[in-house]
Amino acid sequence: MVTKNQIKLVVSLKQKKYRSQHGLFVVEGEKLIKELLREGLRPFKIFVASGHHFSGFGEVDQISTADLKQMSSLKQPNGVLGVFYMPEVHQNEISDWVVVLDAVRDPGNLGTIIRLCDWFGIKQLICSEDTVDCFNPKVLQATMGSIARVNIVYTDLTTYIKKSGLPVFGAFMDGTSIYTQKMPEKGVLVMGNEANGISKEISALVTERISIPQFGEPTAESLNVATATAILLNEIRR
Repeated sequence: MVTKNQIKLVVSLKQKKYRSQHGLFVVEGEKLIKELLREGLRPFKIFVASGHHFSGFGEVDQISTADLKQMSSLKQPNGVLGVFYMPEVHQNEISDWVVVLDAVRDPGNLGTIIRLCDWFGIKQLICSEDTVDCFNPKVLQATMGSIARVNIVYTDLTTYIKKSGLPVFGAFMDGTSIYTQKMPEKGVLVMGNEANGISKEISALVTERISIPQFGEPTAESLNVATATAILLNEIRR
C-alpha cells in the first residue's frame, strides 16, 4: 500500500523547487520508464496500478488506480508511474558540437530539442538558468527517453561560451544562410527564446550569425525554435 506521505512526495515533485530539494523527478508511462531503466537511471520507486503489469526491472509497488490518479500529472493516467533519482550532471570536454539554449521556456520545445540532440548525436546541451527545467513532466514526455542520453547542464551562458574557445553560431532572422555557411567540425550552436530570440548579452558573444532562408510567403513570421534547431543540426551533420 502506498502511504499518504509517498503520495504527498510524488505530488510535490510537480514543482521544480521540490524536485531540486529531493533530487527526484517523476516519469509516467511504461515505455518511457523502461527506456530510462535500460539506460541505467536509478529508480526511487515504481508504482503500478491495479490491472497493469510491469516486470523485468526489479521490485515495484502495486497501488490502486485511485492512488495513482492522485499522483499523476495526466488527465488519464496510463497505469505506471516512476520516481527516479536525478542523474549526475557534469560538463564534458568539448570534442563535438554543443547546443546552447538561451531562455527557451516552452516544455514541448525543450523536450523536442533534447530528442533532436539525441538523434543527431549531440551529447551536451547547455541551458541558461532561466530555461525551462528539463525534469518538468511535460518536457520528459516530449523527450521520449532521450533525457537519459543527453548530458544537460544549467549554467551561466556568458561564462560557458567565453570558456569554450569555440566558434559560436547563433540563429538569427538576418544571418548568413545555413545552406551557404561553411560549418566547422565542432562549435557552439545558440538558439534563443521563443518570443525574443537570443539575448543582447549572448548575441555579443556570437561569432557567426546564421539563418534559415524563407522560401514561402513573408506572412510566416518565424520558425518554431525546435523546428529551427532540427534544420540547423541537419545541416551541421551533413
